[in-house]
Amino acid sequence: MPMVTVRYWAAAKQAAGVAEETLSAATLAEALAAAAASRLGSADFQAVLARSSILVNGEQAARRSAETVPLDEGTVIEVLPPFAGG
Repeated sequence: MPMVTVRYWAAAKQAAGVAEETLSAATLAEALAAAAASRLGSADFQAVLARSSILVNGEQAARRSAETVPLDEGTVIEVLPPFAGG
């Protein structure tokens, strides 16, 4: 199974408790499930993940079902919560 990097930004970083982690996953859905499973008691993480934009190797993944997004070795997933400010 491919090893992928998940990077968390802003509120996602705070909720995850880390800026980055490496996970084993073949699809985006598996990667997100693995990230959530390691934080089962964190309602904050689940809430941030639900409202975040997800990038896979710099491309928006929102229009595709996470189950259909394959991951290769070295893929970078970025979790970007909504930003405020101006």
